[in-house]
Amino acid sequence: MRLDRGFAFAAAGLLLVEIVIALFVRDNFVRPVLGDVLAVMLVYCAVLAIVDLPRAFAAVFAFLVGVVIEAMQYLDALTTLGLEHNPVARTVLGTTFSWGDIVAYAAGAVLALVADRAWRKRHRASTQP
Repeated sequence: MRLDRGFAFAAAGLLLVEIVIALFVRDNFVRPVLGDVLAVMLVYCAVLAIVDLPRAFAAVFAFLVGVVIEAMQYLDALTTLGLEHNPVARTVLGTTFSWGDIVAYAAGAVLALVADRAWRKRHRASTQP
């Protein structure tokens, strides 16, 4: 394990954005779609902040975290765990299964890879003489 400050700061920034969305946004796009895209990007950054993994593996892992959470929604895991009235659990784990969420998770994984690659390419170009 290690700490990559760049990914840690990115994860912290994404976490703050997700908290703001969860607390203040009530719409049909930002919260349900963009929030899911950003959630996968958050997991991607958080994982790479502490573990040195191939980027594609981290993206697949982040996507699978989303899919597992969606499967928990399908199986009504909050009720099974007795957390159906817990607002934090309901916000973090969600309550309603949707195939559209899985598409958003896939988009988040792809965007995380694309953004990471673009950042690394730009960073390499700025550090070369």
